Amino acid sequence: MERQVESWASSEAARAKMRANRARDTKPELRLRRAVHALGLRYRVSAHPIPSFRRTADLVFSRVRLAVFLDGCFWHGCPEHGSRPKTNPAFWHAKIERNMERDAQTTARLREEGWTVLRIWEHQDLTAAAQEVAMTYRTLLSQLIICEATPTQTSSDLATCQVSNLGVGDGPSAAPICRST
Repeated sequence: MERQVESWASSEAARAKMRANRARDTKPELRLRRAVHALGLRYRVSAHPIPSFRRTADLVFSRVRLAVFLDGCFWHGCPEHGSRPKTNPAFWHAKIERNMERDAQTTARLREEGWTVLRIWEHQDLTAAAQEVAMTYRTLLSQLIICEATPTQTSSDLATCQVSNLGVGDGPSAAPICRST
């Protein structure tokens, strides 16, 4: 028995074209990863920052709780370069709106859990974006090292060691970066 599936594509050609889009290892992702790696940073690729949270960041720096997302202009609704297909516009509008809502929920949840989130558009200068990732990583690492270097602190002292606004990403990171060991 053949299963009937409602198609969102206007034609088989459109369906094949959309299904060919990669979920990971896209050209912009590879360029960003190469640039970040060239700056001496090591990271996890396409990983879950929080194991119980079914969202995947493109680059994850677990020790400093930094999650980097490289958002495609089409799929994530870039205000500058995002375009909508002319066929089946209601479907695509709803789909991209859901993606944008999910992105906002992901960012909020990660920040609640103490992560710093960087969102980069695929059209941005990826060399400059890699520099921003490196600067953010090194800032977070220096804050972590400062907190870990004072072993006389109690756990309540560590809870008060916070980074209020590093001036990176798309908003403040008011979560504790110091963790007791």
